[in-house]
Amino acid sequence: MGMDIFEKLSILAASAKYDVACTSSGTDQSSTEKGSIGSKVACGICHSFAADGRCISLLKVLMTNICVYDCKYCFNRKSNDIKRTIFLPEELADLTIQFYKRNYIEGLFLSSGVIKNPDYTCELMIKTLSILRYAHRFNGYIHAKAIPGADGKLLRQLGLLADRMSVNIEMPSQNSLQLLAPDKSKESIFTPMNFIKESISENTRELTIYKKAPKFVPAGQSTQMIIGATPETDNQILRLSENLYKKYKLKRVFFSAYAPVSNDKLLPSTDFKPPLLREHRLYQADWLMRYYNFRADEILDEKTPNFNPFIDPKCNWAVNHPEFFPVEINKASKEELLRVPGIGVRSALKIIAARRYSSLDFEALKKLGVVLKRARYFILCGGRKSEGLIIKNDEILKALMSKQELAMYKDHFLPSQLELFRENVQTPALLSFRA
Repeated sequence: MGMDIFEKLSILAASAKYDVACTSSGTDQSSTEKGSIGSKVACGICHSFAADGRCISLLKVLMTNICVYDCKYCFNRKSNDIKRTIFLPEELADLTIQFYKRNYIEGLFLSSGVIKNPDYTCELMIKTLSILRYAHRFNGYIHAKAIPGADGKLLRQLGLLADRMSVNIEMPSQNSLQLLAPDKSKESIFTPMNFIKESISENTRELTIYKKAPKFVPAGQSTQMIIGATPETDNQILRLSENLYKKYKLKRVFFSAYAPVSNDKLLPSTDFKPPLLREHRLYQADWLMRYYNFRADEILDEKTPNFNPFIDPKCNWAVNHPEFFPVEINKASKEELLRVPGIGVRSALKIIAARRYSSLDFEALKKLGVVLKRARYFILCGGRKSEGLIIKNDEILKALMSKQELAMYKDHFLPSQLELFRENVQTPALLSFRA
């Protein structure tokens, strides 16, 4: 007896959750309380951002979890004993439209295991999106995963149907990829990534000549890599991300903390905890590179190849570079302001606009949204430091840590533990520019 659509959806939405190229995933939650309304079922609803910046809900699902590859880190590897199924293109297109009509979703995130071969898999995805775009006249957001190894003509068809495409780089190095996914190669991943970049550039030129030319992935491309399954340092991962942004013009690099899905001896043991803090630090550093003009080699280097667990990368950079501080708020450039902990992009622009009319003091900065708890150790207002500023290791450390970090590392505030912080982030250097 064949599976019904909802059973297929349950299996293929669960199989898709390991791809983090969306902002968040749905939860499995229901209510039995009398008089309450609504429920949430783990059917693959996630959130992403459209080309115009809107946050939108997507149906996140695989075309199939059948796969010819046996990547050791993948839940859907062919050697894993799981229930397998596949959507027919008509089924998935109809399901998407039904979800859309019920206002569950605004678009689709479609990935797939590789069934038979890359070209056949890509053709199934193209047929699904063609039905959506032409038969149902669906103009909502679609994110499609490019299948490494598929023919360029097929990738172009897919790109003309999707708003965004992505190719997962998966492992941070060629050695790790060969070790854990011997069926794949660096070339099979970078070739479609480069094809998408070139096609976007070509399409941009076409649109300048003919405004009604079909658009090729107008929301750009992204990628994902798994963190913690292999021994690469944070520095190596960050440098790779920087190179991907520069070479392939990516919109986003997503990081996925490795969760044990196999007891293979080449992978961490099954009691291994996903490195969620490390993933968080990588996203913070990624934000610095994309919006704060930091270079990868400023954030980490060979001497300090991994992130400081106590404080975020921006604070860590600040306390290790006292030569840049204190910054005079009323004279500093935008670039200098963005290096100050507690000052974001919006705050920096507000400061520059407001100081045209009057000199700013600490009270004015607070009204502009500056996080003075952090910033006051690194700034001057009219040549003066913050009134009542206490320069103590504990106070500085607590000021630079988030509430979650404070709760996580509260035991390190014992006097015997402060040396660890001192050694890693050079607290004495921070104190020296205030002397």
